[in-house]
Amino acid sequence: MQTLGVYIQIPFCASKCSFCNFSSRVGKAALLQKYSNAVEKEIARLPQILEAEGLAAGVFSLPVDTLYVGGGTPPLLGGAKLRRIWQGLARTFGMKQVREVTLEVTPGSADDQFLAEILELGVNRLSIGAQSFSDRELSAVGRLHSAHETRELVGGARRAGCGNISLDLIAGLPHQSETSWQETLRAALDLAPEHVSVYIFEVDEKSRLGGEVLRHGTRYRADAVPSEEFVTEAYNAARRQLMDAGYAQYEISNFALPGCESLHNRKYWRLDSYIGIGAGAHSFDGAHRWSNEVQPEIYAQRLDSGASPVAEKNMLSVEEQLEEFFFLGLRERAGVDPGLARSRWGEGPARRVDPVIARLLREGWLEKDGERIRLAEQALLISNEVFQEFLAA
Repeated sequence: MQTLGVYIQIPFCASKCSFCNFSSRVGKAALLQKYSNAVEKEIARLPQILEAEGLAAGVFSLPVDTLYVGGGTPPLLGGAKLRRIWQGLARTFGMKQVREVTLEVTPGSADDQFLAEILELGVNRLSIGAQSFSDRELSAVGRLHSAHETRELVGGARRAGCGNISLDLIAGLPHQSETSWQETLRAALDLAPEHVSVYIFEVDEKSRLGGEVLRHGTRYRADAVPSEEFVTEAYNAARRQLMDAGYAQYEISNFALPGCESLHNRKYWRLDSYIGIGAGAHSFDGAHRWSNEVQPEIYAQRLDSGASPVAEKNMLSVEEQLEEFFFLGLRERAGVDPGLARSRWGEGPARRVDPVIARLLREGWLEKDGERIRLAEQALLISNEVFQEFLAA
């Protein structure tokens, strides 16, 4: 049965990390209140907004089974504002069949009272931005928390009754060494989370640190960013140690104990429907992709005036849907079944990618697993280059 995921975007942080390439920002109390009110308005008017935009026909008949509140640092809103958002979601979507409710949390942003409040609301999964267990590395990129605060947050969440915790780690931070990375991996495993995400620091101009690295500068500790060779080995070391500890790698960056995979994030990779709410949030209904106004002030102004927050929308062609089937689906270690593409989009369009698949199999970048194809291990760290082949087919 088809289901629907809901994502709430809270694009505010206590400080902006130098490695961040998202559209989050530091927000003052007045803006947080105005933004929270706007999110409530969008939720209440969502069926009318999407109908007027010609989007998401029939999506409201799907039961919501996942809710993800991300950012940014959602706890900055506080328990009372989050409760009002929850109540609005219940009125618009029903929310009777939700299986997974994830809240992103930064160490130091959630005390015991807040944790008790959100678990009472229905949050049953916390995604904690640990990033590193080296205070030197955390300080270098502008994180306000310490490794001790990460441990305290995990302990507080356990005491509050949270049985599903995910830790985010980043390979490639300034000052990171083999010794400090091993200490980070050991510290993460000692906390026994149900899920671990291992991300690679992306060197791109969208972040202050990435832009400085590209300019060969020294600000933001850019001169202390480790080499690509180090990052490759750090990622592979994390894979080995996590899998040895019982975590299955089910996606390029994600590892989970059995039954603890992120149900919500899987919707993105499997082309399932999801609705994004908030400034800059993205949505997909199976044929259309659309996104909201990115700037929180303009987003709030639109909703205050009765206008739609939707800023961009695109109807995907058959070719684009087929491309996404491969370059998103191949992120999962289970891969994809080309036969499903044929049944979904027809023999003709699907046949177009056959030569690409055959060549990538021959060159060792893909491998077969029964009727499915998946990335070979050697392709995990150059996955974007492999995916590009499907865009050019």
